[in-house]
Amino acid sequence: MSDLVEQMTFLTIFTAPKPFTNSHINIIQRNAIQSWQHLGDDVEVLLIGEEDGLADVAQEYGLQHLPDVARNKWGTPLVSSIFALAGENSQAPVLAYVNADILLIPDFVKVARQIAEQAEKFLIVGRRWDLDIRQELPFTQNWVSALMEIVHSQGSLHAPSGSDYFIFPRTVFTDIPDFAIGRAGWDNWMIYQGLKQKWPVVDASESLMILHQNHDYSHLPGGQMHYDLEETQINAELGGGMQNMYMTLDASHEFSDGRIQPVRFHPARFVRKLERLVYSPDQRGLRWLLTRRLRRLRRKLV
Repeated sequence: MSDLVEQMTFLTIFTAPKPFTNSHINIIQRNAIQSWQHLGDDVEVLLIGEEDGLADVAQEYGLQHLPDVARNKWGTPLVSSIFALAGENSQAPVLAYVNADILLIPDFVKVARQIAEQAEKFLIVGRRWDLDIRQELPFTQNWVSALMEIVHSQGSLHAPSGSDYFIFPRTVFTDIPDFAIGRAGWDNWMIYQGLKQKWPVVDASESLMILHQNHDYSHLPGGQMHYDLEETQINAELGGGMQNMYMTLDASHEFSDGRIQPVRFHPARFVRKLERLVYSPDQRGLRWLLTRRLRRLRRKLV
């Protein structure tokens, strides 16, 4: 896709934020959105949904707001509708879904460009760094270096099970099941689907630092984590079952020294392959016992 990477708008970042009514969620989502606006003139941002406060934030920052998203019976926006709206309202050759609590630095665009020059179809994923941020960030001239100081002093690398962004050409992911956003399972399916289609699924963790601002789960029913919600169970079913719940360790390629390369051997990757091989949907018996032991070993090796 090298003939496309020089277009005026190269990358469209889109997201479906939580309501801005919680004071801390309001701060971290505003921080995230402003960091995206500082990535360069060839990046546009789309805000999708009609959660409380979203229209006002879009107007304040001069961003396109797409409120008419389809929802499930619980009122949760559907991933299929979010992705469709982004595709319909962007002409950029490359799209990126990013969770609304994720801070990005300009390397995000640099890595996306380099990979887009090397592959026609691809999916870029990667691990995040977790930070406790309680205040609005000043996006002054040296905002990136100031943020890196916070990362190096306070940040911690998240496990490879979390996926908070996906970068891909606009020609892929045009048919997505009706997953509930913000619930577990759909992000794992994205990696599974990329591998199923034999696109390079590129783990960019080594070259690309993304920053997650920690928060509680008071925005979810009962304040409980999404793993225990019925919507998460439905997401897993829509994705073909727990056996299709992939993670960054399952990526086929990695981005290193400016090139897409097959993933190198790592003990955690090897154990993860064994884990997938012996997994039993019944979640009982010898195979399930072995799966659990391999899972514990894999977590120690990461």
